[in-house]
Amino acid sequence: MYIGLKHLHSFIPYLLLPLLLITIILAITGFSGKKAYGGAVKKVALFSFILSHIMLLVGLILYFISPITQAAFQDFGAAMKDSTLRLYAVEHISTMLIAIILLTIGYGKAKRNTNNAGAHKQLFWFYTFALILMLSRIPWQAWL
Repeated sequence: MYIGLKHLHSFIPYLLLPLLLITIILAITGFSGKKAYGGAVKKVALFSFILSHIMLLVGLILYFISPITQAAFQDFGAAMKDSTLRLYAVEHISTMLIAIILLTIGYGKAKRNTNNAGAHKQLFWFYTFALILMLSRIPWQAWL
């Protein structure tokens, strides 16, 4: 089960990161071209919103069953001195939670916004900050 969830959690970013980038690009073209908020940008934003929450659920399950975090929980003080353990036990999960909270707020604000340019701008800013946070705490050495 652990290996399957780990592979799923490692595969989802290959879908999520391009979706976030596409959403950001569509939001830019939406507010620069004064387009109505809806259609493609709304659908891509929704798909990235859903996919990010699926990734969050898989990640939370992994967090509690992973041997890496279990080792960190054994001696948390020592884990904070080890950069790899600290990344998985504290930095990765906290940063990703903040990023998904930003996605959730941005999607909700854009959905409720009646001003088309305002909806595009809110989506752009929240999704951009979330993407930057996600990219900052992806354990890249695991991908290489």
